[in-house]
Amino acid sequence: QVQLVESGGGLVQAGGSLRLSCAASGRSFSSYGMGWFRQTPGKEREFVAGTMTGNKHYADSVRGRFTITRDNAKNTVYLQMNSLKPEDTAVYYCAARTSAAKFTELPSSYDFWGQGTQVTVSS
Repeated sequence: QVQLVESGGGLVQAGGSLRLSCAASGRSFSSYGMGWFRQTPGKEREFVAGTMTGNKHYADSVRGRFTITRDNAKNTVYLQMNSLKPEDTAVYYCAARTSAAKFTELPSSYDFWGQGTQVTVSS
């Protein structure tokens, strides 16, 4: 069982920045595929960014503005969000894929999820 706890959400003006953190339990964190997803009411959960085996992946909508990093010594993955836009408003979720052969953006392929943290970007 892997527990994920997100933090760092909040209210920010357009053009501002936030950093989300996701602390994970588990002894094999460095081998997990980690992803950030977001969801707004009435819409499906969508991929934002992910990292696995040193590679990083981004949705087109956030590439160049968001950066995913991980600190394996702290069992933590981060999402630095810059140049935020109102359309970035969503609940952001951290997810872990513990038995991964290759990276995937599919939410259904992730085994564990955090509780989510609200990000609101005002115009």
